[in-house]
Amino acid sequence: MKLEHRDCTHATKALDPWAIDALLPEVPGWTAVDGILSREFRLPDYRATIAFVNAVAQVAETQDHHPEMTVGYATCRVTWSTHSAGGALTENDFICAAKVNALYQGLTSA
Repeated sequence: MKLEHRDCTHATKALDPWAIDALLPEVPGWTAVDGILSREFRLPDYRATIAFVNAVAQVAETQDHHPEMTVGYATCRVTWSTHSAGGALTENDFICAAKVNALYQGLTSA
């Protein structure tokens, strides 16, 4: 099943580097560095950026897995890591990244 169709679980463990490398192709545009999965999204203007931030927040609430977000006028950087796994990357981070990619694709193709 595609990552974007899966849901986060509470009993998740830190991924080893090989698992991270295997999952990265499933979340185009994201990079994994030092236990952080991140991507910067470009949007048309501030209003669209804030709408995107709110949509990401809804994904986060639904999955009970929350990112850090840095908001600019027409950009939003989203970063995921799992505090309960010692700040490492888990499958939950990749599930949420895939959901955010699908969300972004839906916004930009409309």
